[in-house]
Amino acid sequence: MAGRRLPLGRLEVFLNAQCVKVNPDSPQKQVRFLTLSGDKKLLTPQPRLTTEFFSVLDSQMIPTGCIPEASTPAGAAKYGRPLGLDEKIKVDLIVIGSVAVDPNSGARLGKGEGFAELEYGMLRYMGAIDDSTIIVTTVHDTQLVDDIPLEKLQVHDVPVDIICTPTQVIFTNTTTPKPQGIYWEKLSPEKLSQIRVLRELKARIEHETGTKLPCGPSVKLPQPQASKEEELEELNCL
Repeated sequence: MAGRRLPLGRLEVFLNAQCVKVNPDSPQKQVRFLTLSGDKKLLTPQPRLTTEFFSVLDSQMIPTGCIPEASTPAGAAKYGRPLGLDEKIKVDLIVIGSVAVDPNSGARLGKGEGFAELEYGMLRYMGAIDDSTIIVTTVHDTQLVDDIPLEKLQVHDVPVDIICTPTQVIFTNTTTPKPQGIYWEKLSPEKLSQIRVLRELKARIEHETGTKLPCGPSVKLPQPQASKEEELEELNCL
């Protein structure tokens, strides 16, 4: 599993972080456990953002011996509290998964559903993060590639500053700009209908500004499926 013998836990940027946002996928379960075990605040989205927005967990909120359970999506919902869009919170570090990542540029490929980008954009809207917020991805060494063309990246794609594998830590020194928020013109009606918090946010902004936000073209959404990193994790757990 990306996360065993975790080099991330020895990094100064992690040790100094008070609040860490970690994606809810299985390969990052150990990162969530490490965050809570280190008496840090954990911010994790509910899977696919279909029920709630983010859950906030603090080790003091979790009964003794229950941190492993709290590190799962169901446990995060059980022991965490929902984060509102108006809440003031500062995220010191972001940890995301990747299907593939280029150490030379920090460019990454996800599952193709855009949830990492949407979560990042919403945190930018809330003022919880900015350009200086470090982004880490935890992957297997086999997921390192050198053929992600920078010219194919889109404005909402999230680059990474640090790559952690079970054997090494890579500082990408990426110069790829980080997204500045949510790019509504990239969101299809189907994606909006899938995520309630996005619909609520869009309606709020339109009400506050008196301006109708753009919407992307209609698309057929892909069926959820296990990513390459999840397949690798399952193989390693056999």
